[in-house]
Amino acid sequence: MSVSAVTGLRFRASLLGLLLLALAPSLPAVEPVRATLELQPDIDHGRYLFGICARCHLPEAWGTTDGSYPQLAGQHVNVLMKQLLDIRSGWRENPAMRPFVQQRTIGGYQGLADVVAYISTLPMTPAPGRGPWKPASDEYEAGAKIYAERCAACHGTDGSGDNARGYPRLQGQHFAYMLRQAGLVREGLRRVDASMAAIIDELSPTDVERALNYVSYLPVPAADVAPNADWRNPDFN
Repeated sequence: MSVSAVTGLRFRASLLGLLLLALAPSLPAVEPVRATLELQPDIDHGRYLFGICARCHLPEAWGTTDGSYPQLAGQHVNVLMKQLLDIRSGWRENPAMRPFVQQRTIGGYQGLADVVAYISTLPMTPAPGRGPWKPASDEYEAGAKIYAERCAACHGTDGSGDNARGYPRLQGQHFAYMLRQAGLVREGLRRVDASMAAIIDELSPTDVERALNYVSYLPVPAADVAPNADWRNPDFN
């Protein structure tokens, strides 16, 4: 995604609040409040803020092939925003990252919008971590079938996801990272959408591994990929 393409950012955040009345004998029952905000990202400010993230996710936002850190470059802005908000609120458990997404560290909603917009413009690595079974192998073909039947409806047949609906882009993501996250969901250690959790629970660990192996070989459009694996983010040279 080019910088010029990032002209606005819309996301939804679930907010819980309590109406505190000094004379009220008890608190009334409250329902979740869903707010839709639209912010104009400041790419230059996002570039500055990304310096906080680059220490772990690398200046290119490529993460690591061993799955310790995901590739963030090229991910949808609404997906990135949701994850940051989930970590900030504690909905997604990530003690190592939580201090870095707090308002005192990176700012309010505008700061988050700025940094995710900047990340989304970075080219993706041409050498993501792949799964063990190469195309044309039996395991790869089995994974392709599972993906088509259980995953493609949301994440797309090409793994491109859906920004408007908040479905992550899977193409170009490191196999080891995806496999680790699926394991956390299965063990109840990462909260996700109920439909996603149900799919992982219904599939065997072997089936999940084969499906993610297939995903790891999905091609990324040439326009979204860095020219080579030696490319370095010029903003941090």
